[in-house]
Amino acid sequence: MAGVLQSIQLLVADLDTTEAFYGGILDLPVQRALTSFGAPEHLLLSLGETKVIFVEQEEVSRRHPVLEARLQAFPLGVGMTLHVEVQGIEDIYQELLDEELEVLYPLELKPYGTRELWCFDPDGYLVVLEESI
Repeated sequence: MAGVLQSIQLLVADLDTTEAFYGGILDLPVQRALTSFGAPEHLLLSLGETKVIFVEQEEVSRRHPVLEARLQAFPLGVGMTLHVEVQGIEDIYQELLDEELEVLYPLELKPYGTRELWCFDPDGYLVVLEESI
């Protein structure tokens, strides 16, 4: 379908840490993707029609050396925000606090009928979590 975002690829420092955050703490459907021979290992997060693909930065630098200088010049996460609807946001919030992960805006009830919090994932990507009431 032309013009519709099908997937986005994000670089991460470590797939295990990313999997623990998105799959463990946020309880989102993250899975290790089956890869063909020679393809980089990656994680796949399905959010409706859109897929988020997580690939280790080191692997991308190795496969695409022309990008390495640019990848080293900018920290991961700058300028990227993921908005995700979740279930059990109070438990997620408590787990974020227990794990001492950075919360930008704490859990609050919004006038438009959601509970919302803003946090950073382990690679610095801003993640806005929402739960409908």
